[in-house]
Amino acid sequence: MQPNTFLLYGAYGYTGELIARYAIQYNLQPILAGRRETALAPLAAKLNLPYKVIDLNDAPGLEAALREVKIVVHAAGPYDFTAKQMVDACLRTGTHYIDLNGDPDIFGQLHQQDEAAKAANIMLLPGAGFDVVPTDCLAQFLKKALPDAQELKLAFAILGSGLSHGTAVNSIQKMGLPSMVRENGKLVPEPLGKRSMYVDFGPKKLFVMSLPWGDVATAWYSTGIPNIQSYTHVPVAAWRLLKAQNLFNWLLRKPAVRNFVKRQIDRRAPGPDDNTRNQAVSLIWGQVTNAKGQQVTARMRTPEAYDVTAYTVLLITRKVLQGDFKTGYHTPSTAYGENLVMEIPGVHRELV
Repeated sequence: MQPNTFLLYGAYGYTGELIARYAIQYNLQPILAGRRETALAPLAAKLNLPYKVIDLNDAPGLEAALREVKIVVHAAGPYDFTAKQMVDACLRTGTHYIDLNGDPDIFGQLHQQDEAAKAANIMLLPGAGFDVVPTDCLAQFLKKALPDAQELKLAFAILGSGLSHGTAVNSIQKMGLPSMVRENGKLVPEPLGKRSMYVDFGPKKLFVMSLPWGDVATAWYSTGIPNIQSYTHVPVAAWRLLKAQNLFNWLLRKPAVRNFVKRQIDRRAPGPDDNTRNQAVSLIWGQVTNAKGQQVTARMRTPEAYDVTAYTVLLITRKVLQGDFKTGYHTPSTAYGENLVMEIPGVHRELV
């Protein structure tokens, strides 16, 4: 077992390939893994890296691969269908687990494995990328600035970039389903885009609408703040269209409709190219309020979201390989504090 080696499952996906390409910057060597040798072999040859063909449903084969490493980066979604097999195998083999999940339901499911992870002496850290490292760290930063906060609002805007194929496909799985917020400690469903406002991100004010970002789960685990809302930037016209969408949610849940949308996505590029990412920027805003009405607001600026994901995943992987980890279930900030994101080049944070 080499000290700088980890298993990268889903390596031939858009974000997986970015992680593999950037690994050298962190003096790490991934073993590329996934189901399809036809996709793995060319990538491994291009990057001069080893690879393993593994099916998640092949428990003996998966466990054999995991026993050769200390940590797996699980980059193959949608996690509704892939997280359980990998986590169960990690618990049996004593392998640390991180992933790129952003789904509140999956965070909840993995949180239930906290005691099992402690017994296996491993860390489970889902959401090790842009979903949700920057927002989770900002939530913890704000909680420390206002310890008795009762409400947390988080918003983000990704300017100049787009969705990868994997992110878009995962979004299809949620078409027609409700959004959610956290109220008095409980997750409560509500229509997508029910809440909206303008947010001053620093460079400009932007319109944002509510959506079920992972922080409605993770920020609760990180901070204990009982009321949490998450928002993203969209054009006002798109928000109005989404408001009308609620009348057709029953149709959007139909397999035929989802398959049609997936075929359109399959015709697109796998994700933003290098030039696009280099010019893009991600803006994050957060605000906490206590029972007296006192507020603290903060802003953050980071590189493009997929670049941030690759860097945070590799940063966390390196920490684990160096023995810097906490056993059990963790969010980025409960494992490494609110300044974890500040270790990524190009990140700026300020109180407003």
